[in-house]
Amino acid sequence: MEHTSISTSPLQANAHVLLLPLPLQGHVAPFMKLGHQLVRHGSKVTFLTTESIRSQIEKVDEEEEHMRIISVPDGLALEDDHKDDNRLVQSFLHVIPGHLENLIRKTNEDELIGIGQITCLIVDVVLSRDPIEIAEKMGLKHAIFFPSAPGVLALILHIPKLIEAGIIDADDGTVEKNEKIQLSPNLPAMDSADFIWKRPGNKSNFNQKDVFQYLLLVNQILKVPNWVLCNWFHELDPSANALLPNIISVGPLPAHDGKSTGNFRSGDLTCLPWLDRQSPGSVIYIAFGSTSKFSQQQFHELAFGLELIGKPFLWAVRSDFIDGISIEYPDGFQDRVKNLGKIVNWAPQEKVLAHPSIACYMTHCGWNSTMESINMGIPMLCWPYFGDQFWNKSCVCYGWKVGLEINPDENRMVTRHEIKRKVDELLSDEGIKANALKLKELAQNNAYEGGSSKNFRDFVAQLML
Repeated sequence: MEHTSISTSPLQANAHVLLLPLPLQGHVAPFMKLGHQLVRHGSKVTFLTTESIRSQIEKVDEEEEHMRIISVPDGLALEDDHKDDNRLVQSFLHVIPGHLENLIRKTNEDELIGIGQITCLIVDVVLSRDPIEIAEKMGLKHAIFFPSAPGVLALILHIPKLIEAGIIDADDGTVEKNEKIQLSPNLPAMDSADFIWKRPGNKSNFNQKDVFQYLLLVNQILKVPNWVLCNWFHELDPSANALLPNIISVGPLPAHDGKSTGNFRSGDLTCLPWLDRQSPGSVIYIAFGSTSKFSQQQFHELAFGLELIGKPFLWAVRSDFIDGISIEYPDGFQDRVKNLGKIVNWAPQEKVLAHPSIACYMTHCGWNSTMESINMGIPMLCWPYFGDQFWNKSCVCYGWKVGLEINPDENRMVTRHEIKRKVDELLSDEGIKANALKLKELAQNNAYEGGSSKNFRDFVAQLML
């Protein structure tokens, strides 16, 4: 994809930002939005990812003439499982420093026509150690992009204090004192069970010690870059900007021209005319991101729950949604609900959440989905799976009060009756609806008027100082 010059002010004309995300769906998508916003504010952008991911996002995204996407090998052999996220990340961490240095040197020595020299590196916080060192060595400005919630950043920065207080073990983060931790005066206290290294979900390759030790490293790295860009807006946690002296909140990151961007899958657009035929505020939207897995039994309980509710629903069911086996719906379920609901493999989520027929969103509470729901003013039913999603759930339900949590029973099963009970409760709660609309207004003001939008303009201006 050829990179072209941009007509803008002289101050911003030569800003050329290299973006380096972790090669996973939940990281690539916000980085792509970040890239589009940088272009909108006058920067040139090079987006660096793996060869396999480039082929996926180019199938989904329309070409952006002011952004070039380039790719490098991920370091895995052809016979390796490229869907093993842990293995992919470990391999990419190993190979990316060499690729990155070669790319910057080649670009800045050759000064390819229409591209110009790279002036700044923005790197995913998970990848940041070696790339930040390379940027410093090569004289580039550098920033870390933190794509998670403000409370997660606060937790990472508080790890040394938690160790010192004897609350967690210094080796692997094992909880020594089971108590709630108040990380922010504006958000609920964090339960020690929700520490992000303690929430593996069903991921068999999760290693608590490795993740904890890496977070200790990130704690130090966060103090190095010129800036830390964060995907939230100030009002979500007014105390967050005091965590580090160089924090810039740039959220919410809006969809590019109203379209979802950075997705590895194409959204099924047939759901949009179906939504058009539904009454305003009547549809339950159900989607659990790109990695959540259900057992067959839990999948059936969810299906029976939707049938029991008896309201229109749009359900995104990935082909790999059932853990280890192919999807099987309850006998006769699809025939019984064919006039009630619509099931798709992947939805164009931001278009769906913006649709007037949507009443609420049943979600895994990934931060991207949480921000998208907040940005559209949609109340949430929270069903977290792993990592930071449990903390995001607490913020949604008990901090901002724009959703309700769905609770498993003593057998760790979310029953159909719990699903119906919580949907009915959410749809009748006028306070939650009002809170969601207030947050939407704040989000929109940040995206298009002041706050984060101004931060973006100031950041791009600083790139050329």
